[in-house]
Amino acid sequence: MKVFEEEGIVEYLKKRNLVKPYLKAKKYMEQDLFELVDLRKREPKKLKILYFKIDKKYRALGYIENNSFVVTEILDHQ
Repeated sequence: MKVFEEEGIVEYLKKRNLVKPYLKAKKYMEQDLFELVDLRKREPKKLKILYFKIDKKYRALGYIENNSFVVTEILDHQ
């Protein structure tokens, strides 16, 4: 599964020094190793929003479209 970022995501990652952990999590997603990034559905599940862990503090939210994961937002989980 390919992973794509919407506009503004890369700048957000750079400001918070998250580029390296994000690229590692992205690599796992692209290799379909979802259990390593803890891919889950977000409530309410009918919206079909998914998230995965970047590190202990940050999560990447997005959705699946045409066998690709589109990252729409990075959240501070804590």
